[in-house]
Amino acid sequence: MLHVRRFFRFFRLFPLVLLLLLAGCEDQPSESGLRLSGAELAWVGQRIFQNECASEHRCLVHWNRGEAFPSLGIGHFIWYPEGVDERFVESFPALISFMRLRSVELPGWLDELDPMAAPWADRDQFMAAEDSDQVRSLRLFLADTHAIQTEFIVARARASLGRAIAAAPPAEQQRLQQRLQALVETPGGTYAVIDYVNFKGEGLSSRERYNGEGWGLLQVLQQMDAAGGQSALQQFREAAAVVLTRRAHNARNPIERHTWLPGWLNRLQSYREPEV
Repeated sequence: MLHVRRFFRFFRLFPLVLLLLLAGCEDQPSESGLRLSGAELAWVGQRIFQNECASEHRCLVHWNRGEAFPSLGIGHFIWYPEGVDERFVESFPALISFMRLRSVELPGWLDELDPMAAPWADRDQFMAAEDSDQVRSLRLFLADTHAIQTEFIVARARASLGRAIAAAPPAEQQRLQQRLQALVETPGGTYAVIDYVNFKGEGLSSRERYNGEGWGLLQVLQQMDAAGGQSALQQFREAAAVVLTRRAHNARNPIERHTWLPGWLNRLQSYREPEV
């Protein structure tokens, strides 16, 4: 019965994971680029790990104060406990399905987990178990799979580009496509798009809204302004700051304004071209 339930859970995720796998194939056509060499892929993964975890091993399995779910891996992928269903798009189960299709060997307890829900009901329970064998094995597994986590992040971003443009009003689509194309023509812009999609999503889910306003890739592209002759990357960085500040001020929980927003804005400062 366990294997039957796991099959149907995987089947529900399969269209998403298949899309990510196709988006990650180097021979797939893509109007918006995101073509990365092996060295560039590793660089992106290192930057995201630095952004999310300050490159600290312990942070690979973490539960932020004020959140109802843990965040895992170099991209801090969201994993909901059973019975928790918040507005944010869950990503850890999709990562695990992506790994299974790539024949990655999972820790035994994680492979057998059913349902695929975080095994801690709340932050207090997680903190009590943080030094358990289960959590230690999960940290080690995530430390050993940086490369495939980066592949997942890039594939997710690549799959998001067309969806974000298609979700915009028809009159805006050509302009947004041009902005996106200008971004991904440089290493810094490519990194910014990949990181932002992992960080704050596509901006397409109707649930990821405060006061009707989203904060994902689509909203940042719409906010970009070419005034002043700025580069596309400068425009993106400044537009993202506006969008994230708006989100924090629309949020009911003051932790977003007082605690999280400064860190978000600091993260945006990494959206620059690499030094030669």
